[in-house]
Amino acid sequence: MTTIIVKVIGAIYKIPLTALLPDEAYGDFNAAYNIYTFFLTISTAGLPVALSKTVSECNTLGRQNQKSKVFQVAFFAFLFMGLFSFVCMSVFSPIVAKYVLQNEKAVFAVLALSPSVLCTCICSAFRGYAQGHMNMVPTGISQVIEALSKMFLGLALAFLILNSAIPDQDLKSRLSASGALLGVSIGSILSVAFLAFNHIRTNRRERITSSDTPDTSKQILSRLLKLAIPITLSSCTLTIVNLIDTGLVQSQLQTVFTAIQDGLTGISNSVLDIFPKAVAIFQENLAAFQAEVLTNPDTQLNPVLDSARELYGVYSKTMSIYNLPFNLMVPLTACIVPGVSACIARRDRRGAQRTTESAMRISALIALPCGFGLFALGTPIIQLLTVGNVDETIAGPLLSILGIAALFVCIQVVASAILQANGIVNLPIITMVIGGVAKVIVSYTLVGNPKFMIFGAPIGTLTCFVIVSVLNLIVIKRMVPNPPRLIPVFVKPLIASVVMAAAAWGCQGLLARYFSGSFIKNAIATGGGILAGAVVYVILIVVLKVLSKEDLEMMPKGDKIAKLLRIR
Repeated sequence: MTTIIVKVIGAIYKIPLTALLPDEAYGDFNAAYNIYTFFLTISTAGLPVALSKTVSECNTLGRQNQKSKVFQVAFFAFLFMGLFSFVCMSVFSPIVAKYVLQNEKAVFAVLALSPSVLCTCICSAFRGYAQGHMNMVPTGISQVIEALSKMFLGLALAFLILNSAIPDQDLKSRLSASGALLGVSIGSILSVAFLAFNHIRTNRRERITSSDTPDTSKQILSRLLKLAIPITLSSCTLTIVNLIDTGLVQSQLQTVFTAIQDGLTGISNSVLDIFPKAVAIFQENLAAFQAEVLTNPDTQLNPVLDSARELYGVYSKTMSIYNLPFNLMVPLTACIVPGVSACIARRDRRGAQRTTESAMRISALIALPCGFGLFALGTPIIQLLTVGNVDETIAGPLLSILGIAALFVCIQVVASAILQANGIVNLPIITMVIGGVAKVIVSYTLVGNPKFMIFGAPIGTLTCFVIVSVLNLIVIKRMVPNPPRLIPVFVKPLIASVVMAAAAWGCQGLLARYFSGSFIKNAIATGGGILAGAVVYVILIVVLKVLSKEDLEMMPKGDKIAKLLRIR
């Protein structure tokens, strides 16, 4: 439940932020967040799991001295990783921004996040130790503290900076992204304070004497790393791909805008007229630069870089909405691994198959309507959620493409969880590497093409997850004993989702004829379309008998949902 709360708060934080920050500022925000996620994954993906597992073993064996030393060794390992990441993001922030993110103006945003990566590493030590005692409460509370601080402080700081008296609009824009991210760092500091206090208080209560002789620090560290490294490699694959993609997209956009600066014109048949729009963006930034340089020869304005930041910012705003379906899948995947593993341990292959099919059916019931809904209503949804603070003629089609990609992301996540539950750990990493390479190639080729530009980025994302999803499903079909029957799992949810999307699109289009022109009227039309689609979808789920009671029991509060829908 805590995971769901944190994900909801995260969504509440990012959606108003898309309406608050200018496009270029949101691009800086997203770029800095990607480098932060990279360092955070490297530092904390595997060690907390290794620590919790080792602490749990020590408790089982009654080795209290060993447990204390394990925590000490792990704490200093986390501290070292955190300090290393902190130095990279603070001392070397200009280098990271310019050469990794290909956006030197993101330096303030990277700096604002640097304390957070150090604090989160320290948090991971306390969380892993508590989880080793089967105590998830400190982790849950600390995550909620982080999320609430991020939401309230981040939004407040961004708002205050944007409404400040700073005369330099470019500087104000860059600082607003930093303010939003500073809320993340403050939240992580508060989280560290809570976890440290909780750890000290708990240890004082549990003063247990033991005569066991602990292993050496070298032995303990070696064991922790052996457990942590495979998990870290598995987790960081997609993070690395996203980081490469961030720099690559910015670089290729700058290549096209440099060509525009050098006189490239007359590109015909560009996707959704993106090239004429890009030229207009460049001309606007060029005019701002020419006006500024007359009074300030040392101006930081750069028409090529600022145009690329603006387009990347539009794309980043659509990414925040595209990630919502994935966030809904997280609680489900947490149930899949133990459920399937328990059936396998009992040698109940039929039970494992039923659990797998239920998991895939529920994922399809969530992913398909989200994906088709974003595809059908991309423009009105982005217009609603950003309060018009984005060029919807670019953002709408981007979100529609990402809507289909979101569908495959969710399938890939569940398929990977099923493979892991069956002990197939390495193949999902390999399939993700294959998809990641395809994404980089497609993005590099299309984003640098004036006919595609920023539309190449979501096409690359779609290509990546189609490949990964298909490969993972093939592996499931060939390597999992009693594999799930894929056609029965997907056909009914697919029918319901297509009809739902058509109903939502038709209703929104009809209402838009009578309710358009103002934000409130557009919101009524979009909300009406979404409501109509939701009603049609629920009716079709019941009529087509898509769900069974076993399916719903895998979901939080599933028994109550079954009673409400009268599913037996």
